[in-house]
Amino acid sequence: MATALLIFYILSAVTLASAFLTIYSRNPIHSAIYLVICFFSIAGHYLLLNAQFLAIVHVIVYSGAIMILFLFTVMLMNLNKEDEVHKPRMARFVAITLFGIMCVILVALFMNSKPVSDIYVQDGTDYQSIKVLGRVLLDGKEGYMVPFEFASVLLLVAMIGTVLLSKKEITEKK
Repeated sequence: MATALLIFYILSAVTLASAFLTIYSRNPIHSAIYLVICFFSIAGHYLLLNAQFLAIVHVIVYSGAIMILFLFTVMLMNLNKEDEVHKPRMARFVAITLFGIMCVILVALFMNSKPVSDIYVQDGTDYQSIKVLGRVLLDGKEGYMVPFEFASVLLLVAMIGTVLLSKKEITEKK
């Protein structure tokens, strides 16, 4: 077994386990820590694909900025055990079953997939270059400019929603 394949399986197991623990953990701070582990393992996948720029950006943006924003949001919401919604056992069972089915599907997809690295070798384009990456992402005709703008609007709406949810209601005292 090749070393890269072994590292891929280890990173995949870490990613799936940390994603599961992110969802299943009762403590929101622990969930955030498991999410950081998940982000780092995904960055490891980028490194395996020889995409160092994406790995660094992923660590900086997701593990850094987004997680800090997430932790501030969790702290502002002041989640207490009394406010926690208790999920019925049936919902937990369905969630675990769906997670297992999704894991099986992902493993089957990865087992039957073909590596795309041969395409890049034949093309000769250096996708590590920021210039090429910017052209691919932000090209007006064939790029991903519109989805990029939609993502920015979605993040703005999520940020406004977070502020509104964390805003405490003012109660009138008589």
